[in-house]
Amino acid sequence: MTIWTVPLTEYTNDADKGIVVCHWRATATDGDYSASSYGTVGFTPDPDSEDFVPFDDLTEADVLEWVYESVDKDSVEASLASQIEDQKAPQTVAGTPW
Repeated sequence: MTIWTVPLTEYTNDADKGIVVCHWRATATDGDYSASSYGTVGFTPDPDSEDFVPFDDLTEADVLEWVYESVDKDSVEASLASQIEDQKAPQTVAGTPW
């Protein structure tokens, strides 16, 4: 299962507080194994748009929907699943024979 979060946003320093950058993290866990991905998405807020949501009214779910429009969610989750599978059955190991 992958959990997506928004640990931080950057927004304009004015009355509208339009979000200009969203930092996101996706974390997948399978038992003792886990993998995560972190990224940012940039936005150009338009307070005059009918779709504009005031900063104080935003939820993490709202912002994650914006992230999903810019990030290939399925690809990120597939990559995390692959990383976990690699942890479970590593293709290479380190060590010395002595």
